[in-house]
Amino acid sequence: MTRPRGFDEDAVLDAATARFWAHGYGATSMRDIGAATGLGAASLYNAFGDKHALFARCLDHYLDGTMRERIARLRRTHRPRAAIETFLDEIVARSLAGDRRGCLLINTALELGPHDAGIRATVAARLAELEAFFLHCIRSGQTDGSIHPGRSARDLARLLKATVMGLRVLARAAPEAATLKGVVRAALALLDPPTDGARV
Repeated sequence: MTRPRGFDEDAVLDAATARFWAHGYGATSMRDIGAATGLGAASLYNAFGDKHALFARCLDHYLDGTMRERIARLRRTHRPRAAIETFLDEIVARSLAGDRRGCLLINTALELGPHDAGIRATVAARLAELEAFFLHCIRSGQTDGSIHPGRSARDLARLLKATVMGLRVLARAAPEAATLKGVVRAALALLDPPTDGARV
C-alpha cells in the first residue's frame, strides 16, 4: 500500500514556485526549496523528482493560476475580439502591479531557453497554449466580423503571442503604463476589420 504524503502538495508547490519566481532557476537550489517548503531533501525527491522535474511542476502550477485561468475565463465569458482585448489589458495591469517579478514563463524562456533543451521544449509547449487561444479567438472573430478577414489568422496569433512576451519583458525594464498601453493599441489595430471601401 502506498503511504499517504504528510504534506499539502499544493502548498509545497506554492512555496517552491515563489522561490523559483523570486530568484530564478539557476540561483535556487534544492536546499533553498527545502527551506522554503519545510521539507527535507528526501521528501522533495520522492514526491517531485529532481530540481528539473520539480521546476516543470512549478511552472505548470503557476500557469494553472495565471495564463490558463485567464484563457478559460475569457473564452467562457467574452466574445472573441473582446477576449483578446481583455487578455492584453489584464497583462498590462498585472505587469504594472505588485513587486514586478515579471512572468515566470517568460523569465524562464530568457534564463534557460538558450541552453536547456528540456526547459526550452517545456516553455515552447506552454507558449503554444497561448498561441492556440489567440488563434481560436482570431478565427472566430474573422467569422463574426470583428477581426480583419483578409489577414493570416496564424500570423496574427503569433504576433499577439510575441506582444504578450514583449509586454512582460518591457514592463521589467520600463514599467510605464503609457508605453505598455501604446503597444497594445498598435497590436489591436492590426485586427481591425477593413472600413467601407477599403481593400481587404
